[in-house]
Amino acid sequence: MNLNDPFARLPEAASFAVTSTTVTDGAAWAPEQLSAGVPGGRDRSPQLSWSGAPEGTRSYAVTVYDPDAPTGSGFWHWAVADIPATVTELPEGAGDDTGSGLPEGAFQLPNDARAARFLGAAPPAGHGPHRYFVVVHALDVDATGVPAEATPAFLGFTMAGHTLGRAVLTATAETPA
Repeated sequence: MNLNDPFARLPEAASFAVTSTTVTDGAAWAPEQLSAGVPGGRDRSPQLSWSGAPEGTRSYAVTVYDPDAPTGSGFWHWAVADIPATVTELPEGAGDDTGSGLPEGAFQLPNDARAARFLGAAPPAGHGPHRYFVVVHALDVDATGVPAEATPAFLGFTMAGHTLGRAVLTATAETPA
């Protein structure tokens, strides 16, 4: 595992709280949040609840990112844009193929496997532990303006000037050699 910080070069943002019934900060993902290609994995997005967002928040985005993937650019597992400011929770499994648990107006962008859904963790065997940054981004716009087929990286670029706050949980996963 390397120590790169995915937020190091982004504008400063206020911190607020995110909790989960399915993710414990700093602990390993539950089998449900692992890739279906891993024994016991189910590609099930985590339950998330957040509170204390900065004043002026008009919408949210949620991302799950692995900066430790052996790609040179990390790996985006999930990106949801345009969550209304009145929403402060996503149920477990909201990131299925249809986005069935997402609020009206919100949408999933294709992850790095090019599927518009949550893709569970599956680090390469023997590569060591990976970190998964589960982030709720509080934004000062009602909608990001990114197209549904955009990449999570483009969403991040678009959000950079509109981010008021970030709420972060970090999960881990490792596949033995």
